[in-house]
Amino acid sequence: MEWSRRSVLGAGVAAAATALTRPAKGSSLHDETGPAQAKPPKPFALEELTIRELSEGLVAQRYTSRQLTEAYLARIEEVDRKGPGLRAVLEVNPDALQIADELDKERREKGDRGSLHGIPILVKDNLDTADKMACTAGSLALEGSHPPRDSTVVAKLRAAGAIILGKTNLSEWANIRSTHSTSGWSGRGGQTLNPYALDRCPSGSSSGSAAAAAASLCAAAIGTETDGSITSPASICGLVGIKPTVGLVSRAGIVPISRTQDTAGPMGRTVRDAATLLEAISGPDPRDPATRAAKPFAAGYLEEASLKGVRIGVVRGNFTGYSGPADRAAEEALKLLKSEGATVIDPLEIDMTGVGEAELEVLLYEFKAGLPEYLASLGPSARVRTLQDVIAFDEQNREREMPLFAQELFEQAQKKKGLADPKYKKALAKCRTQMREKGIDALLGKNRLDALFAPTGTPAWLIDHVNGDPNAGSFTTPAAVAGYPHVTVPAAFASGLPVGVSFVGRPWSEAHLLGIASAYERATRARKPPRFLSRAAEGQPS
Repeated sequence: MEWSRRSVLGAGVAAAATALTRPAKGSSLHDETGPAQAKPPKPFALEELTIRELSEGLVAQRYTSRQLTEAYLARIEEVDRKGPGLRAVLEVNPDALQIADELDKERREKGDRGSLHGIPILVKDNLDTADKMACTAGSLALEGSHPPRDSTVVAKLRAAGAIILGKTNLSEWANIRSTHSTSGWSGRGGQTLNPYALDRCPSGSSSGSAAAAAASLCAAAIGTETDGSITSPASICGLVGIKPTVGLVSRAGIVPISRTQDTAGPMGRTVRDAATLLEAISGPDPRDPATRAAKPFAAGYLEEASLKGVRIGVVRGNFTGYSGPADRAAEEALKLLKSEGATVIDPLEIDMTGVGEAELEVLLYEFKAGLPEYLASLGPSARVRTLQDVIAFDEQNREREMPLFAQELFEQAQKKKGLADPKYKKALAKCRTQMREKGIDALLGKNRLDALFAPTGTPAWLIDHVNGDPNAGSFTTPAAVAGYPHVTVPAAFASGLPVGVSFVGRPWSEAHLLGIASAYERATRARKPPRFLSRAAEGQPS
């Protein structure tokens, strides 16, 4: 969550898998490896390969799912555990190779399930997996917690043939614990680093998913967003991130913050990769009433999408002027959009007065109400049952859980009443009216727009465990509060750090937004793989 306080193939694959060593004795996710000790990783045969390319190689029998899985596991060992030490992956699935073998056998005997058959995917550690991996939201209070069933997102990925390769680190409790937190840090996993510059933050809360996908530790990854937790780290780590319409993707089996804003979504190195994951995880689910109106998402022929005739509105005001690199990236993007045939309406503005305060009020009420419901699903052996239990656990384990920042947001949430409280209803009404009817809906309707546009946010900031994250700007809140779709796509680099731009649209308009993003991506080819620099290449051309 980034709420408003921050308002090659064949033999090459097998060779890559066998050339990289298993864990060294004594190696750990928590080894203190600083940027000064980082070494560039070895060349990786799968680096930057798309899901489509990986799938085509499997179908053509140039390699097997087991070989892919071995290669990614070796890459995680070299880049995440050792070398740069990203700390993006909390744990790998001990059954991943067995699952890969089973999927290889199924392909030989019964055929292919589709584009995700045998493709290794990482998921954020707030999604339930009913296997040997825990689901902890990064908190030691849930250490060893094994949910009785898969989250719906994970179940859909498995049904599509994806291999759940492991669980990614995150900003603990999806960044709802403190106003002075550092994104990418959790009590269980430590600090995730940005693969573009290891002294920089990967943003959050889907920090590990973003860093892992950017560094080719997997084919693509799943994150979750309440406000900015997919789109901000995706932008900062040079990825395409999709925050879907709330209700397109089930939240069942996901550690909650907000019933009105939470959603899972894909993070990938290309628009097509992200769209492929969204196709697999979308659709109605009886376990989540918000999905009643959802239909399974189909991206269509993104490669044929065009910007000709598309009407795009530029939202300025609060969403530009806070970062020179972000502004420059946006202005260059606008020139390209116009040159490709889009009509640009500029400037537009959304009134954000009081929205940050109202949003936080809503989230605190909904977190207190939703967390016990999730904890109850874990069964009678769960260590914590209520928010008060979590607060008490953290206090009893201050040295491990609160060495950097406290839990004042937990304490504020604990004081809230139920969802029948008029204060909650008033705050929710303000959020919805101001961000929907008077905000996004009004701008899109009055100007006959296909999408709203702005820079997604700043380039990555320095990791700061003293002060926490800076009060930087971003374009995440309007779509998050409205529950509307938001797509970020790589646009530029500043001193070697990625900068993304965003497209926001009407509910259920994901296919249209992704068409716009795909056409933009095709015209720019802005993404570059990370180089695992010790620090940003300040003053150097990007």
